[in-house]
Parts: sequence; C-alpha cells; structure tokens
Amino acid sequence: MGTEADWVYLISNLGFPIVMTIYLLIRFEKKLERLTTGLDYLREVIVQKKKG
Repeated sequence: MGTEADWVYLISNLGFPIVMTIYLLIRFEKKLERLTTGLDYLREVIVQKKKG
C-alpha cells in the first residue's frame, strides 16, 4: 500500500477499524515470518547439539 490517496480511499470506503486491522495484520505477518525463521534455525541448532 502506498500513497496517502490510497489510504484515504480505503478509509472512506471500508472504515477506519477495518483498514487498521488490515495494516496491522500485514505488519504482524512479516514479524511472524521472521520469528518462524528464527525458531526453525534454533531447532536445527538444538538437533545438531544433541547429535554430537
């Protein structure tokens, strides 16, 4: 999502709560992907430590 005009259009057509929910879900999704990647790496390190 880009310009201010896009945001104004979405808010006027969908309503502020819906637009904020979409915005926050997009932001959280990126953070969850990074967290998942970190946990996968941690799992691999733990498995390697147990092996040897």
